[in-house]
Amino acid sequence: MERLANHETFEMEALQWLRSKGFLRSLVFGGGTMLRLCHEMPRYSLDMDFWFYKEVEYDAFYNQLENLIGQEYDVTDMQNKFYSILAEFRKGAGMQRLKIEIRKTLAPGGSTEEKIAFSPHFPTQVLVRGFTLGQMFRNKVSALLDRGEIRDGFDLEFLARSGVTLDLSEEEKEGIIKRLRGFKKRDFSVKLGSLLLSELREYYNQKRFAYLEEKLSFDKWST
Repeated sequence: MERLANHETFEMEALQWLRSKGFLRSLVFGGGTMLRLCHEMPRYSLDMDFWFYKEVEYDAFYNQLENLIGQEYDVTDMQNKFYSILAEFRKGAGMQRLKIEIRKTLAPGGSTEEKIAFSPHFPTQVLVRGFTLGQMFRNKVSALLDRGEIRDGFDLEFLARSGVTLDLSEEEKEGIIKRLRGFKKRDFSVKLGSLLLSELREYYNQKRFAYLEEKLSFDKWST
């Protein structure tokens, strides 16, 4: 866990740096790392995902980011791709890398709000603009159905436990349940377990996503 805690410290430092350079004015923080840093989701997340809050000239944004980040960090990958801007960097040779992806997509109107990012491993808080929990739920539904990663299932269960309304079609519910039941023992013990706080690992090894499955199935067995 020390390695993950150190990585989270680096994520907070990167957020603070992005804010100090003015980049966060144009961005919306999303993904599992936002849920971890802004809502205390009990799993660590290794990458940072952003969308654009307002229209910008993407090439100019990329050029400025590339110039400034190279002055502060050891950049190991920098790409201005068709659909996104990618930056991977570290504090120095041999240290853990952090990947940031900024999608060249505007966040839907009314889907964002100001939030505070914080961590017990970092001394200061950072003001960000992030997706609402309702929008994060929609994003995570799409992610789980598209790529089928177990971390997306965990994030959906966290959002359900947080009281987010599960506004889904029957087709979506069936697709999610199919994904949840398709995860293997190793997915829980290794892929998910390696990112969870220690007190939760045994629970998910035994119970899997029983809570979320029950919530999604309620309409069927209650009638």
